[in-house]
Amino acid sequence: MARIVMKFGGTSVADLDRIRNVAARVKREVEAGHEVAVVVSAMSGATNQLVKWCQELSPLHDAREYDVVVATGEQVTIGLLAIALQTVGVEARSWQGWQIPIVTDGAHGKARVESIDGSLLIERMQQGQVPVIAGFQGIEPARNRVTTLGRGGSDLSAVAIAAAVKADRCDIYTDVDGIYTTDPRIVPRARKLDRIAYEEMLELASVGAKVLQTRSVELAMKQRVRVQVLSSFEDKPGSLVVDEDEIVEQPIVSGIAYSRDDAKVTLRRVPDRPGIAAGVFGALAAANCNVDMIVQNIGADATTDMTFTVGKADLARAQDTLEKARAELGFEAILADPEVAKISVVGVGMRSHAGVANTMFRALSEKGINIQVISTSEIKVSVLISAEYTELAVRALHTAYGLDGPAA
Repeated sequence: MARIVMKFGGTSVADLDRIRNVAARVKREVEAGHEVAVVVSAMSGATNQLVKWCQELSPLHDAREYDVVVATGEQVTIGLLAIALQTVGVEARSWQGWQIPIVTDGAHGKARVESIDGSLLIERMQQGQVPVIAGFQGIEPARNRVTTLGRGGSDLSAVAIAAAVKADRCDIYTDVDGIYTTDPRIVPRARKLDRIAYEEMLELASVGAKVLQTRSVELAMKQRVRVQVLSSFEDKPGSLVVDEDEIVEQPIVSGIAYSRDDAKVTLRRVPDRPGIAAGVFGALAAANCNVDMIVQNIGADATTDMTFTVGKADLARAQDTLEKARAELGFEAILADPEVAKISVVGVGMRSHAGVANTMFRALSEKGINIQVISTSEIKVSVLISAEYTELAVRALHTAYGLDGPAA
């Protein structure tokens, strides 16, 4: 007998037939003798609609009320799935984030989990009940307000709950049957990975791979939660996210990721003096705008240009924040470009191989793709390019690094 947390994404619970399919999968694990908790997302498209309504009313809406609205999607799903499980003879009860409770900080819209008391969930599972838990939700105790964990936050909920109940495994069910070397919709010859290291998956998730949310992988790595990615619709082996030492042969590059969710911001003629960068990025941090790639040009005439990326969803807030600080910071203008894409190559094998970046730059050059910004880490190289070249770049790099599998 094992203790398993099963997480089902929006496409897996998109309609009543799919919810019945989820109930059948859960029942199968219960009948195998396992203790099971289930975490679910909102039904496919529901969160997008809720977000759209908030943005149409006010692009700079109150983040606390935004959370009240968007948290409702998961509440619908947990009730429906609990009913579906009861219908097939499985004792189940729905749980919202505040009922556990999943305690978070007060960063509404992208709250961080601070603690989860798993004792009541463990007690219910030991009694044979299946807790059906709303992903994405938490509670900020200081003001007793509902919080949400950011897009993809149900993955984080699942991993955090798996850690809290000391689960043997956290199974993430989605519309793909595992983790691939890149998006198979762009590259049909992409290969499914049997295993991938936490660190590689963290980098891939952080630069655009949609299979797992970044913070969920970060928490899984920290808590050593074994994560398996599986298909909700096919009975096929999935992909395991594990410690690096469990992978016998490390490839130089494990995957190519892309993201169209970023926007490029350039501050023109910023005063070239100590403290300016702290002023710019301190103001953005206070507004909860996450900054990624950063480039600062060589100064001239006591000024410099500063370029960085923020999430497209944060672009309006970032521009508003910087405009309010313009007099203090002294820059001349803000230029924003949302039509960009970030392309990244990731692999733990980069640590011991030279020339990985050069292969990337050469492959893009041969396709006539201009690189706007470059950033690197120990196991990753990322570039910012015009969004119109996204698919061409991904295909070229997948071939350049020898990741193509056999033709279908």
